[in-house]
This record gives sequence, structure tokens and C-alpha cells, in this order.
Amino acid sequence: MQKIKKGDDVIVITGKDKGKRGTVLRVVDEDRVIVENINIARKHQKPNPQAGEPGGIIDKAMPIQVSNVALYNPQKGGADRVGFKILEDGRKVRVFKSNGEVVDV
Repeated sequence: MQKIKKGDDVIVITGKDKGKRGTVLRVVDEDRVIVENINIARKHQKPNPQAGEPGGIIDKAMPIQVSNVALYNPQKGGADRVGFKILEDGRKVRVFKSNGEVVDV
């Protein structure tokens, strides 16, 4: 089970986008994630008339290391570490380390 999944609200803890929040759009290779509006690169793209794509400079979200982001805890108001816990019904869930609250519902 992964500590950070698609759809999680995360905060960047190091790097050029430190302190910014966003939602995980995709998990890449278990150790990288793509977060909306984080680590944006400008790509110079040639036009492709057959596909109907115009050329120009486009903004593209690039992957960021999963070690550089942390889950956002709304009760704490900041980044929080994640642990795992097995409930009475046998489900394995993610919990915040600071207050023990369950992340997955």
C-alpha cells in the first residue's frame, strides 16, 4: 500500500515550489507523483497538422519525487507523516502520525 495516492491533497515540503498545495493527478513509478500546478515546465511544441495540435509554448506538469511532498492534514493545518493501521474488520488504512486520524474513509 502506498502512502500517497491519486486524489490526495498534498503540500510540497522542499524544492522550488515549497509550501504550495495541490492534488495528486497521477502516480508515476511508485516514487514520483504529478501534482496539479506544481513543478510546471514550459515546453516548446511543434505544430502537428494531422492531429490538429497547434504549436507554441505550453505549460506541462512534470513529476516530483514523492519524498518532496507530504499529505496535508486539515486539522493540523500543515504537512503530516503517514502510517498504517489495521482496523477491527481487517482493513488496512492510512492514518496521520500526529493525531492518529484515519486518512481513508
